[in-house]
Amino acid sequence: MDNLTLVKWSLLLMSAFIQGLSKGGIPGIAILAIPVVALIVPGKEATGLILPMLIAGDVMALAIWRKNCDRKSLLRALPWAVAGILTGWYALEHISDTYMNPLIGAIILAILLLQRQEKKLGGKAVSGGRVFPAFMGFLGGITTMLANAAGPVISAYLLSMRLPKNLFMGTCAWFFFIINWIKVPFMVDLNMITPASLSVNARMLPALIAGVAAGALFAKKINQKVFTAIVTFLTFIAGVRLILTAFGI
Repeated sequence: MDNLTLVKWSLLLMSAFIQGLSKGGIPGIAILAIPVVALIVPGKEATGLILPMLIAGDVMALAIWRKNCDRKSLLRALPWAVAGILTGWYALEHISDTYMNPLIGAIILAILLLQRQEKKLGGKAVSGGRVFPAFMGFLGGITTMLANAAGPVISAYLLSMRLPKNLFMGTCAWFFFIINWIKVPFMVDLNMITPASLSVNARMLPALIAGVAAGALFAKKINQKVFTAIVTFLTFIAGVRLILTAFGI
C-alpha cells in the first residue's frame, strides 16, 4: 500500500465513509465498499484492510444496540460461522491474489442475488429447524473470511427469525463484533493485517466516524427503494469489474 495516489486515497476514504453509513443506519450499503477497496489494492490485502474498519464500526454499533440481542438466534448460527471462518482461512492459504479479486467479485454477485431473496426468505417458516441456521451461519463465516461480505447473509438469516427492529440490529451488531474479532488472528497469520495496513486504517478512521454520524442522521430521510436500487446497480458493476480482472480486462 505504498505510494497511494490522491485518487486512491480519496476512494479509500470514500469506502470508509460508506462502511460508516452502513453501521450508522443504512444497511446494505457496506457491500459497495468491498469492490472499491479491492480495485485499489490486491484482493487479500483489501480484505485485511477492510476488517479493522468493520471492527471500529461494530464498536460504534454496539454503543447503540448492545442491550438488544436475541441470544437464541445468535447462538444457533455462531458456532457454524466459526466453522465457516476456518474453512475460509484454509481457502485463503491456497488462493493467490490473481484469483482473489475475481472470487470477491463472484461472492459479491452471489450476495446481491441473495439480497433479492431476502423479502421472500423473511416470509417463510424456515427458521424452525437446525439446518437453516447452520447453513446460513456457515455461509456467513466463509463469505466474511474471504471478502468481509457476510452482511446480507446474516441479514437474511435474522429476517427469517422475524425479529423486531431493535433485536434485529442488536443481534446483528453482536454477531459481527464477535465474528470479526475471531478473524483477526487468522488474517494476521496470513499477513493480511500488518502495521502498514493499520497505519492506513488510522487515516481512514475519521471518514468512518463521519459516515456513522451521517448514517444515523439521514437514514430516515432517504427514499430506501431508490437508494437501494442505485447501490445495487453500482455494486453489480463493481463486482463484474472484479471478475473481469481474471481475463486481464
